[in-house]
Amino acid sequence: MDNIVLFDDPKSRGNLLPFTFTRPVAEIRIGIFKISEKWQSLLHAKDLGFLTQNYLQSKFPPLAVKALYINGALCPDEDLVNAINELKENEALWHQDTLLAAFFDKPEQFHSDHLPDKKRIDYDPEIKLLSKTWQIFQWNGDEIRKDFNIITKRRVSWGTDDPHTHMYNEPAIFIEKGAKVRASILNATNGPIYIGKNTEVSEGSMIRGPFALCDDSIISMGAKIRENTTVGPGCKVGGEVSNTVFFGYSNKSHDGYIGNSVVGEWCNFGANSVVSNMKNNLMPVKIWDYTKGGFGDTGLQFCGSMVADHTKLGIGTTLNTGTVIGVGSNVFGEGFPRKFVSSFAWGGGAAGFSTFKLMKFEETAQRVMDLKGKEFNENERAILQKVFEVTRPYRIWDKEF
Repeated sequence: MDNIVLFDDPKSRGNLLPFTFTRPVAEIRIGIFKISEKWQSLLHAKDLGFLTQNYLQSKFPPLAVKALYINGALCPDEDLVNAINELKENEALWHQDTLLAAFFDKPEQFHSDHLPDKKRIDYDPEIKLLSKTWQIFQWNGDEIRKDFNIITKRRVSWGTDDPHTHMYNEPAIFIEKGAKVRASILNATNGPIYIGKNTEVSEGSMIRGPFALCDDSIISMGAKIRENTTVGPGCKVGGEVSNTVFFGYSNKSHDGYIGNSVVGEWCNFGANSVVSNMKNNLMPVKIWDYTKGGFGDTGLQFCGSMVADHTKLGIGTTLNTGTVIGVGSNVFGEGFPRKFVSSFAWGGGAAGFSTFKLMKFEETAQRVMDLKGKEFNENERAILQKVFEVTRPYRIWDKEF
């Protein structure tokens, strides 16, 4: 397959906010890979494009040539890949009322709901179509298992020469070249463990699989990492972590607990930050639903926090069960902040919130990205300025920091 374009499913994108404020749906990391990386690898695509919100297209451009368009919320599996590989140019693959894949000559021809010139092909098996933020951590263990098989196929682990590291079920542990593992316990009894290139697992760490540590990331000394956790590239993570996905370039390097949560890029958790993932009365957790403008029931007993890109938590910050924090917020202060913190909020505690002035936010974002060796360019700036504007109605205060 030469060219593929991953399109935002209109039924999914709003439900995946605040993460889709700053990325197409297919750029969400679940398992070891982003959804886009899964499809590109499995279909051996040479070129990859996106069809998403207009303000995101400068960073995530489409393709102006004939391409196979695939639903960007769709997590691939072997049967689905086979069905898509068999698809002809005059056909469209559907699952009930959801378009899965179809060929188009150019982006202007794309439609996700009405394709009269395409023969309908029904795909009946169960699919994984990402449509809720909490599915990211719910499905993460299974996706790690699938991605592990892809990334390790016909390859041999570099292993570790450290005599003080103990590995359970070593065949299910894959360590890339350049990784350093020291005096740690890696337990892959219940799922695989993937340790990426140029990573570091520091002394005293205890890790249970399924687990993925992506390239250039560090696990701090004495960390306790429970199953179904992904640490994306360029992260520093420590303390106690359970069933949580860090997209990448975020830090939670100190003590403190986080569980059943999703953390975007460029975030920082101050020392002893704690994220609650269960209510004391054991009732299902409700979280903010952007499509409804209010709180909705997840049906889950365990659900921590959804923390969007560029958000920072001060030392000792405590987040209540089911907290949602938007893009570019700086949360600090005593007590629990509200369970929905809008984008570009500054403050917390008894003093409440004011607006994080955009110019000061951009200065911070540039410094943070510089430290990680990434450029805060005009594409990044334009996206965040747009997010600042579209999220303005959620900031119900009138002060600016």
